[in-house]
Amino acid sequence: MRIDKFLKNSRLIKRRTIAKEACDQGRIRVNGQVAKAGTEVKIGDRIILEFGTKSTTVEVTDISEHVTKESSKEMYKVIE
Repeated sequence: MRIDKFLKNSRLIKRRTIAKEACDQGRIRVNGQVAKAGTEVKIGDRIILEFGTKSTTVEVTDISEHVTKESSKEMYKVIE
């Protein structure tokens, strides 16, 4: 699954266009590498989101095309 779509489906970022812009600005990293919007993510990947001075690291635990609000939190595990 593309990183921008994963961020939207998991509700880490509200809209896919905002997720794409964050990737274009170099604020999203997958396994330590700066991610483009089309970067593929798989289970076990670590995603680092950097917004301002705040940095959040999550690990991908599930990939689903269609998720409910309640099950979206099961798609990742917060590391830091």
